[in-house]
Amino acid sequence: MITVIGTGTGTPLSVDSLRAVAEATLVVGGHRHLKEAASEAGLPERVSRVVLGPLAPALDVIARHRADGSAGSAGRVVVLASGDPGLFGIVRALAGRFGPAALDVRPAAPSVAVAFARIGLPWDDAVVVSAHGRDLRTAVNVCRAHPKVAVLTGPGAGPAELGAALADSGLPRTLVVASALGDPDGERVERLSPADAAERDWPQPLSVVLCLDEARAHAPVPRTLAGRAPGPTRWALGEEEFAHRDSMITKFEVRALALARLGPRTGDLVWDVGAGSGSVAVECARFGAAAIAVEKSSDGVERIRANALAHGVDVQTVHGSAPAALSRLPDPDAVFVGGGGRELPAVVTACARRARRTVVVAVAALDRVPAVRAALSGAGFATGGVLLHSSRLAPLPGDVTRLSGTNPVFLLWGDRPTDPQPLRGATQ
Repeated sequence: MITVIGTGTGTPLSVDSLRAVAEATLVVGGHRHLKEAASEAGLPERVSRVVLGPLAPALDVIARHRADGSAGSAGRVVVLASGDPGLFGIVRALAGRFGPAALDVRPAAPSVAVAFARIGLPWDDAVVVSAHGRDLRTAVNVCRAHPKVAVLTGPGAGPAELGAALADSGLPRTLVVASALGDPDGERVERLSPADAAERDWPQPLSVVLCLDEARAHAPVPRTLAGRAPGPTRWALGEEEFAHRDSMITKFEVRALALARLGPRTGDLVWDVGAGSGSVAVECARFGAAAIAVEKSSDGVERIRANALAHGVDVQTVHGSAPAALSRLPDPDAVFVGGGGRELPAVVTACARRARRTVVVAVAALDRVPAVRAALSGAGFATGGVLLHSSRLAPLPGDVTRLSGTNPVFLLWGDRPTDPQPLRGATQ
């Protein structure tokens, strides 16, 4: 068996775990964990040690040690890890290499649980995201979209970088930086703004950063499912469910297909350009994506904020005209363009240069369709589109019904070609 022991968050090692460390012939762990094991369990000098860095070499050492042990000599392997090694930890790699049956996992309190305990909040409704060895933008987008997030940090993805990315969002966020959790001499838990966090030099290692909308961080309603709230029960909401001016809103039939093409999800960032009422941005946020709405009119910006508040989501609003207003925004995964006028081709071109996945454009004028398609194709996107013309049921006097036609709209899209990727979760 490979004994995997969680440590370092204030949970003392059990008698059995101390014995496993003392009897090990190979101990694998970080510098801090090996030092603690030597002092607590009396780790003999003769015991082989591997300091964790890149995982692959450590796994190879474990494999060779187990193979040598199968010949008759004892090959007792102990792996030391922080907190719960099954939460974004080494258990995934060990199980993938040696199989779950080869593991004896003994978790300690997860750093996320300890961090929330320090500030007296439950965490069954928190979204937990790892930035350790991963792209920070996913963690940033989750923090933009959700009121209670725990970010597991890593080199180049700590509170300074997270704070810098969130400081100009205009969203009400507080960072709680928890370092050296469980260390009686070094533990620190600090509350500060993203801007203040961005200006600090933070020591390594850090455990976890909590990103909170403090007004919504404590939801008193009991939960059934852990993590973010379930997705919306319905989407493509009716126009009457949004504040708008003179019917200047993307109709729900068009919005339904636009959402299908945009594919908003947790961890994504979506731009809604020429947002008007912000109905597309709000719907993307309801799916868990971070959303930025760009609108040139000041009254439109206020409507977007009112609609986001009414639907209980966070939408960053930018008052300005595209394409100029786009230059200071973080790169999006998907973009919806609902306005543009004569600048539409330039707006679509600017969006296509920045979008990582998809650009969707709603166009009322037939004359603008070729220019939009050319802009998408010129950016290397695979293009498609449809003409949407729906007729809604409408009542007539005498308890009868007629069909009421809506204005036809072209919905055009471009998808950035990608290399085939493995299924999500297949390899992690």
